[in-house]
Amino acid sequence: MSPAVLARFPRYGRLFDCIQGWNGIAEWGGVPLSALVDLVRPSSSATHLICYAMDDKALTEGHGRFGYFYEAIPLEVARAPQALLAMEMNGAPLPIEHGAPLRLRLENQLGYKMVKWIKAIEFVDDVGGIGMGQGGYREDQLHYGNVPGI
Repeated sequence: MSPAVLARFPRYGRLFDCIQGWNGIAEWGGVPLSALVDLVRPSSSATHLICYAMDDKALTEGHGRFGYFYEAIPLEVARAPQALLAMEMNGAPLPIEHGAPLRLRLENQLGYKMVKWIKAIEFVDDVGGIGMGQGGYREDQLHYGNVPGI
């Protein structure tokens, strides 16, 4: 997307606190997730938006982990004003190490819901048939909560 088009979309600055013990501050720019929901107009039975990552956890985490990272986002969370498909970080194109080409930012959720390296997005009626059916990679593998609001 051109810088002129991106300039029309919101930017959010936020202290990011990871549940793994680190933090950082950044300004994120991109397209409101609600704009994608409005454009796609998912069926009335859709309950979640699924973001699939290019991240194969067997390669990046090991330790008996398997599968590609994904997260299920309830549509009411996806429509929150702070939900963003980020393509910029600190006024520059999103760097690979922070999730390029596309990263989900959910400023009202904990960090593990913010999928990096998004390769596909899908709207679904039920999360039970995706991954191990718990609503996300961390939920499947580590028993994290599905809607970890802050």
